[in-house]
Amino acid sequence: MCRSRSSVAHIETFIMGLMRDAEYIRETGFAEYGQTPGNRGAWMLRRDEGERTEFITLSLWESEDAIRSFAGDDIEAAVLYPEDARYLIGGESAVAHYEVVGEVVP
Repeated sequence: MCRSRSSVAHIETFIMGLMRDAEYIRETGFAEYGQTPGNRGAWMLRRDEGERTEFITLSLWESEDAIRSFAGDDIEAAVLYPEDARYLIGGESAVAHYEVVGEVVP
């Protein structure tokens, strides 16, 4: 049985200058995921590519309404913070949502 069947995945992608430390993301939006009612967990992924670093945050939510509690009414826009402009390359960020339809539990 899939425990997360009713979950919605909220994925944000950020392209930044090479940043070996993900602390800034942890302290901003990533920390807020866990403080928002309806959040079912979050993961941060990082990939270094030359002079750029790509971060992807994947968070699971009970519903789109729960995502709105975090992101505001426009859940298709990335949640940005005042210092983001220092790190983002060309203001690049993206958001996607997926319904969770399967899960593997070890």
